[in-house]
Amino acid sequence: MCGIFAIFSSDGEPIGTQSFEGSKHSLRELAYRQSGRQRHRGPDSTGVVIVPEQGVAMVHERLRIVGVEMGDQPFVSDDGNLVLVANGEIYNYLELSAQIAKRRGGYKPKSDCHVILELYRDYGVDLLQHITGMFAFALYDKRSKELLLARDPFGIIPMYIGEDAAGNIWIASELKCLAACCPKVETFTPGEARFGRVGAMRRWRHFQQPWMQLEQEQLPSLPCELSLLRASLESAVRTHLHCDVHFGALLSGGVDSSLIASIATKIMRETNPSYRLKTFSVGLRNAPDFEAARQVAKYIDSDHTELVFEIDEALDSIRDIVYHLETYDVTTVRCSLPMLLLTRYIKSTGIKMILSGEGADEIFGGYLYFHKAPSYVEFHQELVKRVQQLHLSDCLRANKVAMAKGVELRVPFLDTAFVNYVMNIRPEDKIPGPLNLFKNEQKSRLEKFVLRAAFAEDYLPDSVLWRQKEQFSDGVGYDWIDSIRRVATSHVTDEEFAQAANRFPFNTPTTKEAFYYRCIFEQQFPGEAAARTVVRWVPRLDWGCPEDPSGRAQAVHQINKD
Repeated sequence: MCGIFAIFSSDGEPIGTQSFEGSKHSLRELAYRQSGRQRHRGPDSTGVVIVPEQGVAMVHERLRIVGVEMGDQPFVSDDGNLVLVANGEIYNYLELSAQIAKRRGGYKPKSDCHVILELYRDYGVDLLQHITGMFAFALYDKRSKELLLARDPFGIIPMYIGEDAAGNIWIASELKCLAACCPKVETFTPGEARFGRVGAMRRWRHFQQPWMQLEQEQLPSLPCELSLLRASLESAVRTHLHCDVHFGALLSGGVDSSLIASIATKIMRETNPSYRLKTFSVGLRNAPDFEAARQVAKYIDSDHTELVFEIDEALDSIRDIVYHLETYDVTTVRCSLPMLLLTRYIKSTGIKMILSGEGADEIFGGYLYFHKAPSYVEFHQELVKRVQQLHLSDCLRANKVAMAKGVELRVPFLDTAFVNYVMNIRPEDKIPGPLNLFKNEQKSRLEKFVLRAAFAEDYLPDSVLWRQKEQFSDGVGYDWIDSIRRVATSHVTDEEFAQAANRFPFNTPTTKEAFYYRCIFEQQFPGEAAARTVVRWVPRLDWGCPEDPSGRAQAVHQINKD
């Protein structure tokens, strides 16, 4: 995991000295300076490659996870023609390395991402059909002056693309590297690739599946097979465990993170029966999540740590979290502050990689507002929408908060093969409410029923396996959302809020809390282009759901808690 940064000249010719913020910079100085805004992502090393005669600069900020000794980037091909900066993890790199070695009579990868460079030599842009993982990369061919840009199917890894006044293309893992230099900036679309010379790049989707089509006649029709669902998730977790450093797992006490921790523990004990996974929880004192997490930790015998935080301690970091997240979305800000405190603590223990449960709610329909889905068609369409917007909410939060403290976060629920399997399950088997497939009507009304049922034996205590969804910002303590809403609101006068539509015509804030976050964002990332990289996370208002994204705002939360 890391941060990538690159500048590509609009005409393949040298880029002269640039004036920026009152100083003159060479191309190398400018690239190093701007990439430095995301250096927290790669505290272990910084690598720079400049192709001055072609106006190309490529920078890599590295967090060493796989290939610790040999994997520093940018990677350059043996003939010096290809240069690669890549961010993420290629989970099938060992299989790919064996295939490359067989074709060439020998090959030893410098790290998991090194296979991208070698696969490009063999397959060109079709390499994207061979790799599996979370990734964002830029690969430059000096001979042809062509570049290949690509991002993983669900946007687990962030990537932004900008264009400066001269038409030069800028690439970065975080918006803050581009915002001051590029009047045009956008989020690089997940599952997309671009190839060619600057100004003549073709775009296509390297990831496209039938379940992504929203027409009613193309609804998924695969019946859920619990044993296959269980085996598929276990396989996904197994692929996410390879690393050369110590790792742990987030354990909120919800079913998603708890299952990942339990499965990881079982896999690690196949070779080390005494293995104890390090697990971590965060919350206010007496938070709802703590008791559930303790039960899971005891059940799987993990080495568990609880981080108790005070409300003021988290509120101190509101401006910091907006800066790191690069969003003003209310639910993302609420969730991220406790997580920022936790990842800072995790990094202090020496752990550099953590497993987490993001993605399950989007592919199984786990949010409480899904109880309001009026039909199978609309239920599936909303799932597709949530998956396609993961890079704007949960994936954005998980990656940027963890990387703000130099910690890599992996999400097995978003393994490409697993997502494809689950999203092809017919919606009537996943929708909350009585299901035809199961007889236990009381339990079948729970969201994510098929996931819970697939792991009903010897994975988790029943009290957690069948625990209702508790959104992270609620589970850390109900006083948290009430407090951050009150404090944020206190910073906005009635007169200021009355001018919200005039000040922010795009994504106009509808609450004082949202207005406050938007003001902070505008100060840190001025300009409409930056504001347009944000999409607000709200439940379906046309289903009769309240606008507040808190799970406690949904009627089913109160019904099942009473």
